[in-house]
Amino acid sequence: MRYWLVKSEPSDVSVDDLAKMPKTLARYGVRNDQTRNFMRDQMKVGDKLNRPG
Repeated sequence: MRYWLVKSEPSDVSVDDLAKMPKTLARYGVRNDQTRNFMRDQMKVGDKLNRPG
């Protein structure tokens, strides 16, 4: 299992919004090729996410 540091703009998805959502959230707005590749190839179900802040 890996731990990932993820970020979103509070106006898009706040901590309160995340608490109400299901366990999955579609990725959106990923413009960096390396980040997209990490998300596509290395993130797995069961990995833990951390949000800064």
